[in-house]
Amino acid sequence: MRKPIVILAAALSLAAAPIALAACPECGTVTSVKTVKKEGEASGGGAVLGGVVGGVIGHQIEKNKKSTNEHQVVVKLENGSTRTFRYADATSYKVGDKIKVVDDKLVRR
Repeated sequence: MRKPIVILAAALSLAAAPIALAACPECGTVTSVKTVKKEGEASGGGAVLGGVVGGVIGHQIEKNKKSTNEHQVVVKLENGSTRTFRYADATSYKVGDKIKVVDDKLVRR
């Protein structure tokens, strides 16, 4: 007669165990904020303008003029995934900020 009691006790302990679900799968924490320089591509116009002798220099100047900075905010979501959000301008997000993703945009919580 002890078997039914053991099975019942095991079933009750499983039923009482907390279920680990993310309360807000769109919520997370900023883990990294960095600025990345994106190199521009030269069209060759700088080389033509620079002439034969200065062609390499003209090419490099044009390439540098077309380079841009990209601001990346990396977020670790409560569901365990990581997402990177890219911005043309610097943001005020800092490592440790609590956020929520709404319409593929970051919003502070």
